[in-house]
Amino acid sequence: MTWSILARDPATGTLGAAVATRFFAVGALAIHVEGGVAALATQALINPMYAVHGMPRLRAGEAPQAVIDGLLAEDAGRDHRQIHVLDAQGRIAAHTGAACVAWCGSVHGTEVSVAGNMLAGPAVVQATLDAFAAASGTMADRLLTALEAGEAAGGDRRGKQSAALKIATRDPYPDLDIRTDDHPDPLRELRRLHAVAQERFAIFRRFLAGADSPCGVFDRTVINAAVERDGWPRRGA
Repeated sequence: MTWSILARDPATGTLGAAVATRFFAVGALAIHVEGGVAALATQALINPMYAVHGMPRLRAGEAPQAVIDGLLAEDAGRDHRQIHVLDAQGRIAAHTGAACVAWCGSVHGTEVSVAGNMLAGPAVVQATLDAFAAASGTMADRLLTALEAGEAAGGDRRGKQSAALKIATRDPYPDLDIRTDDHPDPLRELRRLHAVAQERFAIFRRFLAGADSPCGVFDRTVINAAVERDGWPRRGA
């Protein structure tokens, strides 16, 4: 019922994930990203515990394939699950259960993985992969472009309802975490939310406490000056 893309920028180490589906609030449980660790997506009949148990193992440096093998071994519903993982070293592993609804499967390239189920056909994941490889701009721009290409190739065969995007660089929480939970054109809405984030949030995010700054910057004069200097003008709702 879903397709997702996980990617890593080899130049910066930025990790990102994006997902779209004809189901409510896919961003709540499907995609997980932690800076310097990994991006993980659980879909088909989602098992939220894959992230709960899998991310600590990835944080400890375990290889994605070993993590997936361990998760599946403990899950009697494994044949109904789909999961793929891309870690901070660029290693990729994926599983599509035998009972997942067709079309289902995955493809990957260099430091990018795409997986989906209940799709219009294999062209969806291939178009998503190809569009990401050809796209330019930020990680968020490229992920959105990739999902839009997958949608144009047929997307979820039932239609569209929700989408989500997460980006992480160095911290255990995302730099950007946006989603549209119930919308007639969720990818278009996700693009709008991404643009809104550039007005103030993206600048504000730079000053939050994180792995290399345990207290962050709390001088409002500095923060407000950066927003005034770097924020985008709002381009309408």
